[in-house]
Amino acid sequence: MSPPSAAPHMHAALGLARRGLGNTWPNPAVGCVIVKDGVVVGRGWTQPGGRPHAEAEALARAGAAARGATAYVTLEPCAHRGQTPPCAAALVAAGIARVVSALEDPDPRVAGRGHAMLRAAGVAVEVGPGAAEARAVNRGFLTRLARGRPMVTLKLATSLDGRIATRMGDSKWVTGEGARARGHLLRATHDATMVGIGTALADDPALTCRLPGLASPRRVRVVMDSQARLPLTGALASSARTQPVWVVAGRDADPARVAALAAAGVEVLAVPVAPDGRASAGAALLALGERGLTRLLVEGGGRLAASLLAARLVDRLVWFRAPIVIGGDGVPAVAGLDVARLAQSHGFARISVEAAGDDLVETYDMVSPAPAG
Repeated sequence: MSPPSAAPHMHAALGLARRGLGNTWPNPAVGCVIVKDGVVVGRGWTQPGGRPHAEAEALARAGAAARGATAYVTLEPCAHRGQTPPCAAALVAAGIARVVSALEDPDPRVAGRGHAMLRAAGVAVEVGPGAAEARAVNRGFLTRLARGRPMVTLKLATSLDGRIATRMGDSKWVTGEGARARGHLLRATHDATMVGIGTALADDPALTCRLPGLASPRRVRVVMDSQARLPLTGALASSARTQPVWVVAGRDADPARVAALAAAGVEVLAVPVAPDGRASAGAALLALGERGLTRLLVEGGGRLAASLLAARLVDRLVWFRAPIVIGGDGVPAVAGLDVARLAQSHGFARISVEAAGDDLVETYDMVSPAPAG
């Protein structure tokens, strides 16, 4: 008898994997469903901080029913011993008869070894069902492995003509309550939220997710701050001991300012400066990737957005548009990109358009792969 279709159970496992987005870095967000005789006997997803793994969670729920069952996993079970034993070994020990993986794990510590361990123990292995969706779920993890940096989502909230404030700086609120809630959901599904120092000084944001049940003490707040000017009494620095705040500063930043931020609990990452004297965007992303971040949400301002776009470091663009027009004397969402010809413009492919109250939410992916720096 041929095995049943993997599609429904893999779809369920991918839904479980999404529950971990924004909480599992530096690990991938993985889902696992264990099925025996057509009945789901165990489910699991990667827990906050990356431990326990999805397979361990599902096996614990399945108990003795795991023997002879099929495990549907969104990423190859690990084969190396870290803080926990290898998941491939745990599946073998539990008596799992068949494993269906959406993707082989490109992590050099795994990279086919998990599947090989399973096959060597007599477990049937199938790889590929749900692969495209699994890549989308773990795009951040895969980007970090391939390019050394997190996946970058640039969020813009503007008028119809791309303005974030009037010429007098009035910006509260350009978009409505529904769009703001969607923005907080974006924060919840990313490991970190970044702003430039201009936005930090002008708005004094907390950069927390304020949706019920989705706050996380692990979610990092990041400020691009070449000269380490972040105020010690502001919302970010004053809360750095309860939720991480990282400042990306140039290597020439005032040592006294760096020391004061560190004393307040802020982690300062020193990176090279670009020709314009600001901390290099590419170097900043590599530093964040080195520390394990896989998914970064960038919320502004215009100069930071422009620097990332100019370096082609934006992977996804989420644009919230309010049904208002501010005019050319308003503050643009993206600073100048020195585009002289249309051929030099930055191309994106639209993925979706949705309504959020009176506003629109447009999602785009960059047309061509972005380089690491």
